[in-house]
Amino acid sequence: MFDAVVISDLHLGSENCRAKALVQFLEAVRDGRLGTKRLFLNGDVFDSIDFRRLKKRHWKVLSLLRKLSDEIEITWINGNHDGPADIVSHLLGVEVVDEVVLDSRGKRVLLLHGHRFDEFIERYPITSKLADGVYRFLQWLDKSHTVARQAKSKSKTFLRCVEKVRELSVQYARKRGCDIVCCGHTHHPVVAVSDGVTYVNSGCWTEQTCHYLTILGGVVELREYREAADEPTASAAGAIGLEASISSHNAAPTK
Repeated sequence: MFDAVVISDLHLGSENCRAKALVQFLEAVRDGRLGTKRLFLNGDVFDSIDFRRLKKRHWKVLSLLRKLSDEIEITWINGNHDGPADIVSHLLGVEVVDEVVLDSRGKRVLLLHGHRFDEFIERYPITSKLADGVYRFLQWLDKSHTVARQAKSKSKTFLRCVEKVRELSVQYARKRGCDIVCCGHTHHPVVAVSDGVTYVNSGCWTEQTCHYLTILGGVVELREYREAADEPTASAAGAIGLEASISSHNAAPTK
């Protein structure tokens, strides 16, 4: 059983939300195929606080989270899309915070969404929304998401944002005396080590390949979850640094 599992950037209400995969994933957590003591929702669970945009499967995700909150500890870390914490907290009956420091076998693991380090959305909110809209349109236009990924990989603004979030979150984690920092926000899954601090980004649940993090014994792993699989599973690939690795999944660790 893991010390914790972390997911971020679900964007419930968005046309691109991989709600079917989320339902499968949360059912695996609930029935113990993906056993964990704690579940962290690291921001942007909602795309916006407009519940009229939620579809049937989106409500199913919320229902599963509500049921899980009676069985394991769930902490919601507020993201820039989530809205006021009091609304979110009452909806699922879970604690909503801005950041969390988790101790895992002597390693201090900092979890925060990461949007506070994205200077572009603060300076240019309208441009940010327009760019986000174009990106989602490309995802809708090409269901393989190849065009959207290529556009994102060639965007200097996006790449600068990814680097800035990583750089500033590592600086902040170091000030907090943390060994590892886990962010979301950029939708860019990655593991990197900088100045003795391991940075891990949990990706998102709006892409063809979804990602999540597991924490166990001071080790954070970035893992893939594909909707076509019946359940999430662990298949270890090489470790990166001492505290983090990336795995591709077809079957889950059990209790």
